[in-house]
Amino acid sequence: MGNRQYRSQGARRTDVRPIIVFHSLKMELSALIAIATAIAFAMCWFLLKFGWSGWIAMPITLVVALGITYTFSRGLTARLRQLRDAAEAMTEGDYTVRVPLDDASHDEVGQLARSFNEMAAELQHADQMRRDMVANVSHELRTPVSALQAQVENMADGVTEPTPANLEGILNQTQRLSDLIAFLLDLSRMEAGAASLDVERFNFAEFLDDTVEPLELADGGHAHDIQIHVPSAIMMEGDQDRLRQLFTNIIGNALKHSPDGSSVLVETHEDEDHGTVVTNVVNFGSQISPEERSDIFRRFVKGKTGPGTESGGTGLGLSIARWAAQLHGGTVKVVDDSRGVDFEITLPKYHIEQ
Repeated sequence: MGNRQYRSQGARRTDVRPIIVFHSLKMELSALIAIATAIAFAMCWFLLKFGWSGWIAMPITLVVALGITYTFSRGLTARLRQLRDAAEAMTEGDYTVRVPLDDASHDEVGQLARSFNEMAAELQHADQMRRDMVANVSHELRTPVSALQAQVENMADGVTEPTPANLEGILNQTQRLSDLIAFLLDLSRMEAGAASLDVERFNFAEFLDDTVEPLELADGGHAHDIQIHVPSAIMMEGDQDRLRQLFTNIIGNALKHSPDGSSVLVETHEDEDHGTVVTNVVNFGSQISPEERSDIFRRFVKGKTGPGTESGGTGLGLSIARWAAQLHGGTVKVVDDSRGVDFEITLPKYHIEQ
């Protein structure tokens, strides 16, 4: 749906706004009063000069002055009426409404209209994200719940036996539900900005080994080889739980988008000049175009496993990873690398209160 330019009955093109050279509404109103006063004075002087009675000239002059002021002030206040009507439309849920702007809209009302349009765009985006979230979460919940229901019903009806393989399938579906709930909880914390950090000093190489081990176990029959090149002496400060979210999501994303039997490289070095620890997670062969590199960190944006094919998952992993890095004053980005997709994670060695 395109943005709807809102024009109320009180903001017709017939409204006159003769003073457009000023970039201040106060100056425009002052000029309008000065012009109306000058016209009224000249008219009164003209009528008195030609013998009109002051009791007749003064009322006529006042009526003319008020008419001029009213006519021209409608042009000055037209955008205020547009803003009022647009705000009323937004209260009814129409976030596509916009206040039309022109080249002369540089005064305070024009600035207010621009801010209103920016706010409307943000609200429209937030509303669309809310709709997308409901659709995505509904879809993500429906799939494991439907699978669980079918498997349990088959066991209850005696169609299938509760064999270890069937029970493992049920366990996998419950794990998907647990992961989704964890993602949604992290999303709510991220939206609320409520995330306290339990900062401690730890050995980074040992931390990465502990983080990668469950990923290797969960990799199943995909036969991925996770190569870790990390100096054993690196010590840093941070919240290990949040950082584990960061590296689990980034490395898990690399595994998801790597062919079976391929390797994922995790290599770390210290940047002494900047006091940071830089980790590159590389899955070989594939690439992400420069124009898509910022989009993949947006919520509910899913990567591609092939032409026109979305990967599974919630589309929240990379956005939560970036959030966890930002909590520590770090960054996550995709950098140029001829070997393949390279996620570069930069974290400060020493935690500084944000």
